[in-house]
Amino acid sequence: MEHSESGKRLLPPNAYRKLEAGEKYVPIVPAPKSMAEVTPWSITLGLIMVVIFTAACVYIALRAGSGIEAAIPIAVAAIFFGKMRKVRSTILENVIVQSVGQASGVVAAGAAFTIPAMYIIFFKDDQGNILPQLTPSWWHIFLSAMVGGALGVGLIIPLRKYFVKDRHGELPFPEATAATEILVSGESSGSGSGKILLASFGLGAAYDFLVEGIKAWNPEITTRTLFREAGDWLYSFRIELKLNAIAALFGLGYIIGLKYAMIIMAGSVLAYTVLVPVLYIFLNQMDAVSFLGATLLGNDGQVLPGSAMDAAYIFAKFVKPIGIGAIATAGVIGLIRMRSIILGSLSLGFKGIGKKILKEEERTQVDMRPGNVLLVQLLTTLLLGLLFFLVCVLQGYSSGQSLVYSAVGMGISFLLCFLFTPVAAEAIAIVGTNPVSGMTLVTVVTASLVMAGMGLFGPSGAFVVLIVGCAVCTALSVAGALISDFKLGYWIGATPRAQQRWKFVGIALAALVVAFVIPLMDEAYHFLIMVPGQDPMPNEKVLPAPQASMIAAVVKGLMSGGQQPYLLYGVGAIMSILVAMAGIPVLAFALGMYMPIGINFAVMAGGFVSYLVSRSSKNPEVNEARNNQGTLVASGMIAGAAIIGIVTAVLRLDWTGYAVQYLSVGESYEVVTDPTTGVALLTGTAAEWFEGFTGQAISMGMFILLGVATFLLARWGAKMDMAGSDKK
Repeated sequence: MEHSESGKRLLPPNAYRKLEAGEKYVPIVPAPKSMAEVTPWSITLGLIMVVIFTAACVYIALRAGSGIEAAIPIAVAAIFFGKMRKVRSTILENVIVQSVGQASGVVAAGAAFTIPAMYIIFFKDDQGNILPQLTPSWWHIFLSAMVGGALGVGLIIPLRKYFVKDRHGELPFPEATAATEILVSGESSGSGSGKILLASFGLGAAYDFLVEGIKAWNPEITTRTLFREAGDWLYSFRIELKLNAIAALFGLGYIIGLKYAMIIMAGSVLAYTVLVPVLYIFLNQMDAVSFLGATLLGNDGQVLPGSAMDAAYIFAKFVKPIGIGAIATAGVIGLIRMRSIILGSLSLGFKGIGKKILKEEERTQVDMRPGNVLLVQLLTTLLLGLLFFLVCVLQGYSSGQSLVYSAVGMGISFLLCFLFTPVAAEAIAIVGTNPVSGMTLVTVVTASLVMAGMGLFGPSGAFVVLIVGCAVCTALSVAGALISDFKLGYWIGATPRAQQRWKFVGIALAALVVAFVIPLMDEAYHFLIMVPGQDPMPNEKVLPAPQASMIAAVVKGLMSGGQQPYLLYGVGAIMSILVAMAGIPVLAFALGMYMPIGINFAVMAGGFVSYLVSRSSKNPEVNEARNNQGTLVASGMIAGAAIIGIVTAVLRLDWTGYAVQYLSVGESYEVVTDPTTGVALLTGTAAEWFEGFTGQAISMGMFILLGVATFLLARWGAKMDMAGSDKK
């Protein structure tokens, strides 16, 4: 996210610098002061925020492959709703709302980066037949996310004092600083910001419901349709640009900012306007193409010359593996760049766990009892072992084999969480970014190699490895975010023990929401699409889940004896290295190469509006206020669009009577039963106007109006915010 630098700091001056000898930092709410903190109001509102923002974060991660930071909109919501009470909320109650609610984004990220890989990955037998998939049940998802998240909390608590108090003024904590400033300035800006958050929530929900539920216009804008003859000419070279014009992606782009949105888009431009056309020209010279020991097939299931391969087919078969190699290498490069943090942090876990924590008299320094923390670490580790044991037994392994596999999985999980927890914490504290994708990649590679070495292959082996990956990814995501939460509480004067205890409740609820949303999205849209005459293809249109797709490809390569496109992975790796040498953010560029260009165009549109809003006035203070309010608009828009996206998915299910068919204007639906499986499927047929120029032209106009509405809301919010500050 791009932030404007502000000269205003609302905390005491020594909140941001090292303390002099004998100097002590006194928080906003000093330790001796008694103030309402953990109350039915703060816990209830915090849990409501968990439900809303967990669903939103999972949805946007599945649709766009990127997590969102929920702390700031939750802080604004806490202030806004707290002011509506007869007895106004205290600042410590607002801290607890934010602390409990913050569990949403971190648990969602941990699960969304790994669990979809279970739906995407598939294996073949020696005859080339696709083996039955092992998709997770809700309890697999719930337990792996919940127990992993709880382990992350248990491992980071002993390190709280070191990062938060002992290194005060040494670590910048960028995300904690932003959320803290919002909570402290709530007296002047909370009401207006809350109104903006609610208005933008409604805007995002209404826009995407019209798009995805009502089908009032076609969000899939393409150059072939919109530009007609010119578009057809471009497609003769297999160049087709797309725009997925929905509010959720637009809001994400605003938050990301123009710089990173353009880097992501640059990766897409390389993939779609260079790699695809070049490969098409090459393939066009052949009558048939053999790849990985098999003859590639066209979209109708027949062996075809290269000239009949469309752009989407070439991208999926050849360019996506290059993108996977680029993403994997970007994760490794991220770890290498943080090597000083990693090397300096590895010993902290041992110091934190082995060190006796003296009882503090001050309320603002009271942690959970060390014995209880060690008990949490032990119980969560044993629960992971039990989960792995149940998974192995249910996959048909004997009790003895399952015991061995589960013990190894438990050991790998705890060891990597133990080693990487301080890495995640220090990375968040210094740069505000958690290298969780790279650490998760190390986890699944390690687990795959060890399990394969023990004879655990194929679908069962991949299933166990991905459960391990989910637990570790969630633990590291939670640990990194929680240290930021501790710093926020330290600055304001919250009770650490209260934050720690109620974080477990927030994590459990977030894990339950994740366990509901991910299977629901698969049932409604399917992560993997069955194509006649071809291997199953990931659902790029609705559920691309790029990190999970990358992890699925890596695990499949390590857990099967089949051929993998290692040459293409290597090409992607070389590209990432070259991009890194050029000083360009590698992961953003690599994600652009892998993700559908329609998503990335929408993200860049949001980033462009963010750029315009932040420079729409000659007054720097006005620009800063508008940009800050625009970030709230985008956050609310994402949340509203995501919630309505999940509602729309529910309306596509059989137990609702496929209700979406009665709402749709641009598509007609029918329920068709697959004769081979007996499964009822909802299929849609687009109206001619919807699919053609009219539907896409309307969509382009409405998308532009969405940008205008974002600007107007940001301007309105800035006006209220500045008026409130003047009154104060």
